[in-house]
Amino acid sequence: MSNSMTGRCFCRAITYEFDGPPKWAIHCHCESCRRATSSPMTTWLCVPRESLRFTRGEPRYYRSSPGVRRGFCGECGAQLTYENEGRAGDIDLYAASLDDPTQVRPVSHVFAAEQLPWLEILDELPRYATTNEGGKAKPMRIGPKRN
Repeated sequence: MSNSMTGRCFCRAITYEFDGPPKWAIHCHCESCRRATSSPMTTWLCVPRESLRFTRGEPRYYRSSPGVRRGFCGECGAQLTYENEGRAGDIDLYAASLDDPTQVRPVSHVFAAEQLPWLEILDELPRYATTNEGGKAKPMRIGPKRN
């Protein structure tokens, strides 16, 4: 039985796999992710760079901000990866690009201070104003806004 997870772009020109479970999965509400995906938020999973293999095709890349590059399919334009020089040993993948996105469970929301006011996810996960990198941030709240 294989311990790898697989994913792909929309047109299947790029496929990938990685070994083991992701390090984490999170929902991101930052403006950069919203603009990159034309969606109100995105869900990321993080894997060690050495565990990721592109099994068909290779992404094209663009620099979205200093020290950050994003990978996408040159054929269909589907977003696939996020790489930050500050976390050189890791690569983030869009959870929705997995062949089976139900294999991951997000653990938090990040950049919740930038969340669009017309979107509320009804889970009981912690919401961090920016990131919880390093695991020391205090959440701005747990669960959705309650009126």
